[in-house]
Amino acid sequence: MTVTWAIPFLYFLLSGFLCIFIHNVYTNKLARRSAQARQAILKELGIPSTSNPKFIAFFHPYCNAGGGGERVLWTAVAATQRAHPNCVSLVYTGDTDATKQQIIAQVRARFSISLDPGSLHFAFLKKRHLVEDATWPRFTLLGQSLGSMILAWEALSQVIPDLYIDSMGYAFTFHVVAWLTKGSTQIGAYVHYPTISTDMLARVKARKAGHTNRGDVAGSVVLSRGKMWYYRLLMYHYSLALYRPSFIMANSSWTKNHVDAILSHSDPVMSALHSFTPLFFLRVFASAYSRLTEPNIDDQRSKKRRVRVYPPCDTHEMAKFSLNARERVILSIAQFRPEKDHPAQLRAFAQLLADQPTYASGSSPVKLILLGGARNAEDHARVQSLQDLAKELKITHHIEFIINASYPDMLSWLAKASIGLSTMVDEHFGINVVEFMAAGVIPVTHASGGPLHDIVVPLDGEATGFHAHDSQSFADAMHRVLSMGKSEEQAMRERARRWAVDAFAEERFIEGWEAAWKGYI
Repeated sequence: MTVTWAIPFLYFLLSGFLCIFIHNVYTNKLARRSAQARQAILKELGIPSTSNPKFIAFFHPYCNAGGGGERVLWTAVAATQRAHPNCVSLVYTGDTDATKQQIIAQVRARFSISLDPGSLHFAFLKKRHLVEDATWPRFTLLGQSLGSMILAWEALSQVIPDLYIDSMGYAFTFHVVAWLTKGSTQIGAYVHYPTISTDMLARVKARKAGHTNRGDVAGSVVLSRGKMWYYRLLMYHYSLALYRPSFIMANSSWTKNHVDAILSHSDPVMSALHSFTPLFFLRVFASAYSRLTEPNIDDQRSKKRRVRVYPPCDTHEMAKFSLNARERVILSIAQFRPEKDHPAQLRAFAQLLADQPTYASGSSPVKLILLGGARNAEDHARVQSLQDLAKELKITHHIEFIINASYPDMLSWLAKASIGLSTMVDEHFGINVVEFMAAGVIPVTHASGGPLHDIVVPLDGEATGFHAHDSQSFADAMHRVLSMGKSEEQAMRERARRWAVDAFAEERFIEGWEAAWKGYI
């Protein structure tokens, strides 16, 4: 019996050592290739190699998308260039259809942010389709997570940085960075939205349909239970990935609370499954090898920083807008992505016109403007479906779609709109909502996430905007704003602006950003 067990155990042990040997050979080769790549980049940028600058990398596959996450990225890059001129900012991106010069120009046009091309390098990734929703019609979160790991492998195969910061929410890439660099690269994260949260588990358990839980799944006991197990497995591994970074910046109280909950989340069933299945061996070797290559991993985890850093909002320019003579315009600013729930905006607006027919006619009818970025063919198809829905709701003549607007165009609409509309459920923060308030536009947002807990909150005991949860309550809130008396309306616009400028100015973000990763390179 002893011999029977000894043979497979010995085979397992030898296989493990062989894997470690192959890994060492490969990573050493990768390090040599990276050193050559770094020299080539420095030569291209005109930086003397003798200065030995640090490379700070930002993993952001959609850096040219033009959304709130991209404002965070480029504000961080610009701030890093100013504060650390001796460092090279390296952006891993899948925007292969644009050149470095075109991306820099787009950043200036969209965000009015100037970047120094002399210390900025782009590493273009060809496998971005692996993190696209369309690539994984089933088991999307798992597929995208695995796809992001392959994408990170492609990124580090080009050049290995001294500091790696995921600024888009691909936590599973942390394992790849740790394995390929053997702990030589520091890891950080700016979390906009947890990949999976306890709220998502709760919705599946309650069989509640929504963006992350299709109606056919919610309506089936069997499918709901299967998805619950799937989510629990993802949550378990997501929490392991979040243990990797030395520092984590969360963009709101809502996000930080969820990150804290995920890191403290205990699932004894999943732990047992990983202890008594073949996954046990993977877990043992991963843990053992981490300690061989990263001997101070426990010290790093004990010193881990988790802080709230609100995203940068360009409040100064918007705060110059007049609060008077606002037009009867309801403005939505959001990328045309499914989670933004633009259909809810159309239905709420249709409900408003149904409740208040005078808003559809007269000398100054109410108009809904949907302004947002479309990243790809799927987003453009989503816009077409929204236009079809508008026809179905018979509100086409009262709405306008503005796709991929320039920064000046966006400012122009903010300067004249009366209401800012946001319907996303559990919006992690909501830069668009802050922009509404700074511009003097009264926000009407979903009663959840950052807009509820961080942004549209009372100032000196007085409201700075409104929250809603369905078409009727959104319609009622918008009517409340449109029917306000001038003095009440003016006072609310002033309160909203004062709070936005004080709490969410770009300077606050830069201070928090620098403090979070100071000392890690």
